[in-house]
Amino acid sequence: MSEKPDDASRRTFLKAAAGAVILATAGGPLLSGCGKSGGSGEAGGGPALPALPYAQNALEPYISARTIGFHHDRHHKKYVENTRALAAGTPYEGLDLVPLVRKAAADTERKALFNNAAQVYNHDFYWRSMKPGGGGAPAGRMKDLLAKSFGAYDAFRKAFLEAAVSQFGSGWAWLVEDAGKLAVVKTGNADTPLTTTARPLLCLDVWEHAYYLDYQDRRADYAAAWLDHLANWDFAAGNLAG
Repeated sequence: MSEKPDDASRRTFLKAAAGAVILATAGGPLLSGCGKSGGSGEAGGGPALPALPYAQNALEPYISARTIGFHHDRHHKKYVENTRALAAGTPYEGLDLVPLVRKAAADTERKALFNNAAQVYNHDFYWRSMKPGGGGAPAGRMKDLLAKSFGAYDAFRKAFLEAAVSQFGSGWAWLVEDAGKLAVVKTGNADTPLTTTARPLLCLDVWEHAYYLDYQDRRADYAAAWLDHLANWDFAAGNLAG
């Protein structure tokens, strides 16, 4: 991992990151809590902020506790807060997360709600897409499907990293299953395969707040470290089986 950015760079990043969260409201009130992607929530309904499935320092040296703290406790939390505020008093209030995201995606008057709810879903999926001691080539059915779909794990790895690096601006790189075949896709901003026929299996967050404190502008290094050392193939296999 590279040296930490200097104080000026860190201040610049944090100001920009805070601005990104504010922009996510896109005309809605800035007001938090997201549960499992299947839609668990707080009392009173709606998404809730999930506990991380590991300690904040568990992914070091590849992702620092400082990055995880800002990312989960501020960014993800704010998306949850925004979602609950934007849904309040509407037919979306109290909906589980997955149906909320899908319904809002088709509602042109609820773009701000979709952006925030989809980011809640994407972040929840991202936390579980990685684990300490993960990464590398999978085994079992996942290994066989990667070989069937891409020819070999190395070909998948190349395609996934290219998607992560080539996504312009903010977004996500995904491994999905569609019609019995695995594919790599990338989505911009809050967009998610959840609104398509594809089934998400793994995702990598390539918004700058996911890696800038640790890697600065070296998104390629972050993506490679994530795939080689953190990717949670058990989670992917569970999604495939489910």
